[in-house]
Amino acid sequence: MMGAPGAKTAKVLAVTGSSGGHIFPAISLLDSLKENEPSAEVLLVLPSRSIKDLIGSLGYPAASVSIVPLRLSLGPRNIFAALKFLKGSLEELAVLLRFRPDLVVGFGSLSSVPMVLFARIGGIKTMMHEQNVMPGMANRLLAFFADRVALSFADTADYLKCPRHKIIVTGNPLRRQMALLDKAEARDYFGLSRDKFTILVSGGSQSSSNVNEGFLKAVRQLRERSSFQLIHLAGRDDCRRLREEYEKNGIEARVFSFLDSMQYAYSASDVAVSRSGATTIAELIFFRIPAILVPYPHARKHQYANAEVLRRSGCAVIVEDEEFGKSGAARILEGLLQNKEELSRMRSNYQGLESRSSRERMREAASEMLKSNG
Repeated sequence: MMGAPGAKTAKVLAVTGSSGGHIFPAISLLDSLKENEPSAEVLLVLPSRSIKDLIGSLGYPAASVSIVPLRLSLGPRNIFAALKFLKGSLEELAVLLRFRPDLVVGFGSLSSVPMVLFARIGGIKTMMHEQNVMPGMANRLLAFFADRVALSFADTADYLKCPRHKIIVTGNPLRRQMALLDKAEARDYFGLSRDKFTILVSGGSQSSSNVNEGFLKAVRQLRERSSFQLIHLAGRDDCRRLREEYEKNGIEARVFSFLDSMQYAYSASDVAVSRSGATTIAELIFFRIPAILVPYPHARKHQYANAEVLRRSGCAVIVEDEEFGKSGAARILEGLLQNKEELSRMRSNYQGLESRSSRERMREAASEMLKSNG
């Protein structure tokens, strides 16, 4: 039991995939656990291909394992990947035996599978968390074996063939620095006007080039370019070119390859144009930002299902990837620039999708499992 006098120190292991969409919720859970019980011991396990800069700034002990994606083929590359998976699985077993956690929490991707299964075989409590509406293959499998299944969206339960009593809807926990700030203060942070309509543009951690190019085409079609300003997360490859294009077109913009202080960007913005990854959706819900969503068209269309949650609730408009940058996106932007009442309505529609307690719900679920260990 966490916090009880004389109780042994709780030990929690979180295992994730290599993307920020997996890693950030795991860090959020560990943050919340440590805030509630500073003496708890935690360990983060990630694939060795994870973002190197990110691993150095996690703030928690981390172990890397050599698991790589598998494909349904018999080619030489997949045989090599299968051998790496076997090697990584043995590495995960070694980490598990060395750390001896009281609870293992998997956050999806192939790297979670061996750790959660080994923990289950060893009688260690297990929980999994699914960030997307449509679960990946790893979490579909783990839902059978995990003691608890935490979901970001209630709709996800329809995709899982596991007992409903295992399921808890927690939302997608965000990093602790994600806090709503004063809009004027947030715009001052970027050196932007306090009064201008502000658009946040982000292509997500992958495939940002299509969003960058499409938005540039759309924004060139807008007539009153002096009436708005931009915060654009462009990725490394397009950053310099976009700065030059915006300056040439007389558009006030702050362009970044990456921005760690996203709470300032969301707090400063009136509308967002973005992909619809799980973390982005959770952040949009938290900050209640009306959105134009351009789902990434691949990866089994997870992002379409995520975007549909906001569209169905009246908080967002969806634009197909191949249509973005054509006249339709420009018309939507123009309409939102001129219709403050519509923006207000979209923002108010977020009330039914509240996510401000996601960190606490996730932490409470983990704490209950730790208490049950006695």
